[in-house]
Amino acid sequence: MDNRRNISKLYFAPDTDVGSKSIIQNRSEMEIKMEKDLTVSGIERQNILNNRIAVDAIRQKLELPAMLFNNEYCFTKQMVADFYDIDERTIERYIEKYSIELSGNGYILCKGKRLKEFKLQFAHVINVGSKTTQLGLFNFRSFLNIGMLLTESEKAKQMRSVMLDIVISSINERTGGGTKYINRKDVNYLPSAIAEINYRKALTSALNKCVDGHPTMKYANVTDHIYKAVFKENAKEYKKLLKLEDKDNVRHTMYAEVLLLVAAFENGVAYEIEKKYKENEGRLLSMQAVFDIIDTFAEHPFQLPHLNDVRSKMASRDLGLRDVYHGSIAEYLRAISPEEFERFIGSESIDFDSILEANKDVLKRLKQAEDE
Repeated sequence: MDNRRNISKLYFAPDTDVGSKSIIQNRSEMEIKMEKDLTVSGIERQNILNNRIAVDAIRQKLELPAMLFNNEYCFTKQMVADFYDIDERTIERYIEKYSIELSGNGYILCKGKRLKEFKLQFAHVINVGSKTTQLGLFNFRSFLNIGMLLTESEKAKQMRSVMLDIVISSINERTGGGTKYINRKDVNYLPSAIAEINYRKALTSALNKCVDGHPTMKYANVTDHIYKAVFKENAKEYKKLLKLEDKDNVRHTMYAEVLLLVAAFENGVAYEIEKKYKENEGRLLSMQAVFDIIDTFAEHPFQLPHLNDVRSKMASRDLGLRDVYHGSIAEYLRAISPEEFERFIGSESIDFDSILEANKDVLKRLKQAEDE
């Protein structure tokens, strides 16, 4: 029987030649920046490796021998070195420097019974000596991981370029060509949006009853101040980052958790406004008094864990899913988890248009309430 029976082929599709100059020439400035960031940013690397859909698409484009062991593609250090056109010592140096990251993405030292089983299948292929007691093995994710790290390899650089094209196209394909409303792919979005509309009415009611000033200006200014308190950007700054048009509603692009936090925040501010109004014996509050309430509310210890959570979710998801960088909350950035990718572009994502159609009567009533 052929000793190579478990060697599978992963291949570059003809239309995505890894050395193609046209691919590089057609890249946007942001994509080129992301390519450079992969060698220095663990968050950027993990956002690709945690995206199962993108990883599967990349795997279908590569051409290299892969050993199928325990239902997973495996590569020795020498195989990885050969693919990236570098020597094995360079691979070993990167393994030592990035051991935690590579291990977290699937690199292992194969030992004991597992190594014996591996030798039985592949000893003649990889020429491993009988006295070898451990063998470093990359799975496909860790193979990509080290390709994102290598600065000495021209082939790794070229692969990073193609990799980013595939990641961007796979997300766009799943969202119908755009990511403005990718938040709506989450099954939790619609209930959160409905709850937020109801709680927002408490704030508008408090502003109309208890605060001096023009109704429209009051709400716009207070909303901006709340946005600044929650995620350190006002509506205009947020729209600019997401490239929204003037007619676009900022909240329609927010993730479910962000909407709920804003709703809770507004509800709390409404309560404090009415409380202050009563203490003021029915005299209307100034806008500055409302701003002071918002600032104090944002600094309450109870709010801190919730604010940190939504800032992290908004900053991280917008970077990983929308390619949008929120500099004001960059300190909260983290990699998107595999579960989050599944929620927004994977098996757990929903067809929001179908949900809307099924609930059109309820939503029509909500829209009328929102406009009142």
